[in-house]
Amino acid sequence: MSPAPGSAITIVDGEITVDAELLAPKLGLSAAALQAEMRSGSIDSVAEAGIDEDAGRTRVTFRYGTRAWTAMVEPDGTVVELAVPMWMPRQRSPTAGKHGQ
Repeated sequence: MSPAPGSAITIVDGEITVDAELLAPKLGLSAAALQAEMRSGSIDSVAEAGIDEDAGRTRVTFRYGTRAWTAMVEPDGTVVELAVPMWMPRQRSPTAGKHGQ
């Protein structure tokens, strides 16, 4: 976990805003490309509100292709980047679909 700039993510009246200059390189994009990909719907995002001992926290995750970035926004507005497990798309073996081998 590593801290991100405090103003990188803001939550006002339930609306979440993320600084494109912070998020874009996490997804391998420029800020302009990030905005274009968001408009086209190519970037998935999820916001999760904490419950019980995590009440007041919000976890946000963005996914683009094989990349993902997750951060936790603490109740005081502090933003902490979370390590996300690395994943790659499943690759087919050269013999996939061939019978008798």
